[in-house]
Amino acid sequence: MITPIGSASNRSRKAVILFVSDMHFGRGDPQTERRHEAALLQCLRYHEAQTSHLVLLGDVFDQYIEYRHLVPKGAVRLLGLLAEWVDSGRHVTYVLGNHDPWHLDYFSQELGVRVVPADVHLDLGDTPTYLAHGDQFGSRVPLYAALKAALRHPAPVWLYRSLLPADLGVRLARGVLRRVHTDVIDPAVTSALRDRARRTLSETPARLVVMGHSHVPEIHRWPEGVYVNTGCWRTTRTFAILDETGIHLRQWNGSGARDVESPSELSGTAL
Repeated sequence: MITPIGSASNRSRKAVILFVSDMHFGRGDPQTERRHEAALLQCLRYHEAQTSHLVLLGDVFDQYIEYRHLVPKGAVRLLGLLAEWVDSGRHVTYVLGNHDPWHLDYFSQELGVRVVPADVHLDLGDTPTYLAHGDQFGSRVPLYAALKAALRHPAPVWLYRSLLPADLGVRLARGVLRRVHTDVIDPAVTSALRDRARRTLSETPARLVVMGHSHVPEIHRWPEGVYVNTGCWRTTRTFAILDETGIHLRQWNGSGARDVESPSELSGTAL
C-alpha cells in the first residue's frame, strides 16, 4: 500500500524510483535543446545515489523515427547516462508516447533500456503500479484511437521507413508535428487521464498510476490509491519520485527539488 507523504526530515534516503516525461527533445534550436538536456542530467545526477529505477513516460523526443541502421541525432548525453545507469545495475523503463513511438531495438540492445510500446503493470517495490504515457486516454485529435492504430501498425510504418530517405522522413515528421502541436493545456485531456487513473485503481490491483501527456503536473489521493501526472519536464521541470514513504510530485529548481501538490504551487516555467 502507498503511505502518505512524510515530512522532509523523515524522508528515506534509500533506493527510490524516478518518473519523468514530456521532454520533447528536438523541438527547439541546438542551444535550447542542450539547456533542457543539461537540466535533466543535473536532476538525475542529483538523485543518482538513491535511484534504483528510472521510468521515462513518453515524449522523450518531439519526434523519433529509428531506421534499421540509423537513429536520430540529439540527447546523446542523456543516452550516455542511460547506458551508464543500466551498466551499473539500475533499471530503466521507457514507455513510448505519441511523439516518439517509432523505436526499433536501439534502446533495448545498445542501452539495455526496457521499451514498453503502450502501457504496463509493474510491481515497483511493494507498490503495484500502472504506467502509461496517457495519449490513448485523452487526445485533442478526433478519432485518435484509429489514427494511433494506423500510425503504429507495422505495414504503414515499414512503408514510411522504406519509401522515404531518412533525412526526408525525419524532416516530414518534424514539419507535421510542428503544425499540429499546441502548447495550450486542454482541461478535457487532464480530466480524461484523471478519470482513467481512478478507474484503473478501482478495477485492477494497481495502487499507483503514473502518466504524462497532459503537461499538467498533479497528484490525487483516493481510497483506491494514488494518481500522479509528472507534467511536462520541458515547461515545468516536474517529475515524480517513489520511495518507502510514498509517492511525491517534485519540481527541480536547478540545484535541488521541492515537493508540490498542485499546479498552483509551481514557480515559473522553463520555456
